[in-house]
Amino acid sequence: MAIHRFEPRRFHTTIGSHEPALRVGDGDTVITWCVDARGQDRAGAQITPRGNPQTGPFYVEGAAPGDALAVTFDRIYPNRAQGWTNCVVAPWVVDPDFVTELPKAELETWALDLERGLARLEREGSPASMASLPFDPMIGCFGVAPAGGQAISTATSAEHGGNMDYRGFRQGVTVYLPVAVEGALFHIGDGHAVQGDGEIVGTGIEVSFDVEFTPRVVRNRRVRWPRAENEREIMAIGNGRPLDQCVQHATTELMRMMQEEYGLTYRDSSAILGQCVRYDLGNVFDPAYTMVAKVEKRFLPPRRSA
Repeated sequence: MAIHRFEPRRFHTTIGSHEPALRVGDGDTVITWCVDARGQDRAGAQITPRGNPQTGPFYVEGAAPGDALAVTFDRIYPNRAQGWTNCVVAPWVVDPDFVTELPKAELETWALDLERGLARLEREGSPASMASLPFDPMIGCFGVAPAGGQAISTATSAEHGGNMDYRGFRQGVTVYLPVAVEGALFHIGDGHAVQGDGEIVGTGIEVSFDVEFTPRVVRNRRVRWPRAENEREIMAIGNGRPLDQCVQHATTELMRMMQEEYGLTYRDSSAILGQCVRYDLGNVFDPAYTMVAKVEKRFLPPRRSA
């Protein structure tokens, strides 16, 4: 397997069938970097238009429609010493009569200690600046080209992935995406040093990132909505609006995953999920919301397929 050190020169604010930035083999590792959500690089210079610009796309040899693309996030970490966030929660996550009490929206800056892995608010005199937040690096937006020549904005998400802003997309996680075009065309960007559930201010602590990932082709694996796993859990991700639709997509995909990969009937999976399912809130800020349904592997029988 090869290791590719890729220096991006062009970024995309849609996920679609763009000209491949690099062709890689099945199982190769890519080492590269991403600008932040406003298009700023490691020096803080804006080098591309804002809007969750994506590095890539990466053409994975052998990936074809009907396959799944498994991507392991081998390393994700901020690469500069200052990040930023919005300063106020979205009006739709609080009571309507509370909205008038919210402050005017501005940007906050955060000092990032890359060696110690700590973030601190840079607002003099604010009690909030006394707290040091441990890094929990994650990738907010990634995906593969959707079918039919679509190019979908990186502001939103759907079956192909996109701007899901789930804080569980950490280093060590493997995500599974449905391949709709030859080569899959994987895009990645929008790194956060830290983010709470829901991304309720519309950002995590946004910062440019160094990333290392390994894509693998899973032949003839039908994935309808994004799936993921870490050492402890399997997950299914539903994107849509309203939020109950996200729950439906995520739960359905998790039950299919348990049937296809663990041999559990829907009656079996209902018995387990009824007591053991956990739901994590991804993005509730952007046009499509995200919900994650997950279950611990220790409650499942041996896996039937990789």
